[in-house]
Amino acid sequence: MRLNICLVAAAILLASGAASAQDIVCKNPQTQSDMTSCEAARHETADKALNAQYKKTRAAMAAIDKDLDGDMKGAEQALVKAQRAWIDYRDAECDAFGFQARGGTMEPMLVAGCLADVTDKRTKELKELEDSTSR
Repeated sequence: MRLNICLVAAAILLASGAASAQDIVCKNPQTQSDMTSCEAARHETADKALNAQYKKTRAAMAAIDKDLDGDMKGAEQALVKAQRAWIDYRDAECDAFGFQARGGTMEPMLVAGCLADVTDKRTKELKELEDSTSR
């Protein structure tokens, strides 16, 4: 009888633990899995902000092209080329950053954190470019 009570109590504890594990608190993640999930979520947020800013900056560069004569145009295309190069740089930079823990459980967290940081920096650069074209 005592064994059944212990088993039921253990099942309840496990069920309540599993429910709380789904609600990761990224201000203070407790496990490596949580830390990795939080960094991945941070990268996703940064990527959405980057995409929104890229659209604005590209529109600003297209507006520059509208005001230029034929062979002077190319602002928008220059941005597109730079962004494609930046994506290659970002991926390679963060892949290299992950080698600090290559093959370990920290590697995905390091890569995701790097992606978030580098993406945030690029978003700021694109915002500065947009701002400088509207003066």
